[in-house]
Amino acid sequence: MSPEFLLTSLIVVASPGTGVIYTLGAGLGRGGRAAAIAAFGCTLGILPHLLAAVLGLSAMIATSVLAFEILRVAGVAYLLYMAWMTLKETGALAVAADGRDASALDITVRAVLLNLLNPKLTVFFLAFLPQFVGHGEAQPTLRLIELGGVFMAMTFVVFALYGVAAATARDRVMARPSVLAMLRRLFAGAFVLLGLRLALTEQR
Repeated sequence: MSPEFLLTSLIVVASPGTGVIYTLGAGLGRGGRAAAIAAFGCTLGILPHLLAAVLGLSAMIATSVLAFEILRVAGVAYLLYMAWMTLKETGALAVAADGRDASALDITVRAVLLNLLNPKLTVFFLAFLPQFVGHGEAQPTLRLIELGGVFMAMTFVVFALYGVAAATARDRVMARPSVLAMLRRLFAGAFVLLGLRLALTEQR
C-alpha cells in the first residue's frame, strides 16, 4: 500500500462531510456506542460505491445524466430531511438519557443512506482508486477491492474517533439545554449547506 494512497485517503476521510457531521451528532446526542454504530453505518454506505467501481458501474453512472441527476436529487432531499430531523427534539441529535435507548438499526440505516445517496462518492471511486492500480497489475479487480477495503477501514476508525471525542462532551451538552439548541441549529445548518453544495455539483 503506497504512502500516497494512505495519505490521500486520510485527508479525504478526515475532511468534514455528511458522515462526519452525522457521527458527531450521534456521539453528542447518544454517546459513544451510537457514534460507533453511526461510523459503521457510514462505512457500510461506501460499499455499494466500491462494488460499482469494481464492476464498472461507476463509469455508467458518472456518464449518465439521468442516473447522476436521480442520485443527486435523492441525496439533496435526504440531506434536507436530515436537517429537519436534527432540529426536532426526537430527531437525529436527540439526547437520550442512556445511549442504549437508541435504535441501532435506525442509526445505521440513516448513516448508510447518507453515503449511499451521494453521487460524488461514485465519481470519486471511479477517479481515485484506479490511479493506484498499476498497468501491469496481475489481478486489478482484487487490487481495487483491497484499496477500497483499506479506505473503508480508515473511514470507520476516523469517524469512530470523531464520534467518541464528541461523546466525551455529551454530559456537558445535556446539562445545558441552550447549548444543545445551538448545536441542533448548527448541525441542521451544516446539513443544509452540504445539500446546497451537492445540488450545485455538476456532472464531470
